[in-house]
Amino acid sequence: MEGKSAVTKRIADLTHFYAIVEGLSAKSGGTRLLSESTGRMDWPVRGVYFFQEPGESRTDTGPGPRIVRVGTHALKAGSRTTLWNRLSQHKGSAKTGGGNHRGSIFRLIVGTALVDLDGHVYPTWGQGSSAPKDIPEKEQPLEQLVSKSIREMPFLCLEIADEPGPNSLRGYIERNTIALLSNYNKLPADAASPQWLGHHCNREKVRNSGIWNQNHVDEDYDPVFLDELERLVSEMGHTP
Repeated sequence: MEGKSAVTKRIADLTHFYAIVEGLSAKSGGTRLLSESTGRMDWPVRGVYFFQEPGESRTDTGPGPRIVRVGTHALKAGSRTTLWNRLSQHKGSAKTGGGNHRGSIFRLIVGTALVDLDGHVYPTWGQGSSAPKDIPEKEQPLEQLVSKSIREMPFLCLEIADEPGPNSLRGYIERNTIALLSNYNKLPADAASPQWLGHHCNREKVRNSGIWNQNHVDEDYDPVFLDELERLVSEMGHTP
């Protein structure tokens, strides 16, 4: 567990981070919702996304919503996955209102929380990377609840047009942001509210980090990444 001096430093870095996020929001024309988003909109080919969540506010770093999930895509060399490809996997199907949690860890972990919260019974949820047709059909009611939850989470995107690969700048920004936001084994800063859905998640790292991420929540962050993040946002053009 970190000491008080460490949490004081982290709160200062979080305050700096949220000032950068506010700049990103201003230049982006505000947050978007997946419920209102389509592939026909103007999306960066590659980037990092930052989700907020209704009811989740900052408590130690000033007023405003806290970030509850950070993600990117195409971290394997040669990957052709675009930013919208990844966001659409989280959004799910516009036609059915459902989705495929086996293609989105975000959907999977939100689903486990909804199962615990409402007492649903879905023994196949999260089992395997694929499933026979009849199983996803039985899971669709829960997939629809997951879609409804995720689609109402405001989010921001930051374009980072680097090449796919494990050493990408997107990956660097993603993992350091997650490590900064995470309260895993730390004195809490901007802690999750008592009502946060993630408290019902079956993943211990989600519950104890206070964010919808598992990877990097138990790592240390490099404060220097904030300078790079600030540079990226400052170089953006304004979205009308």
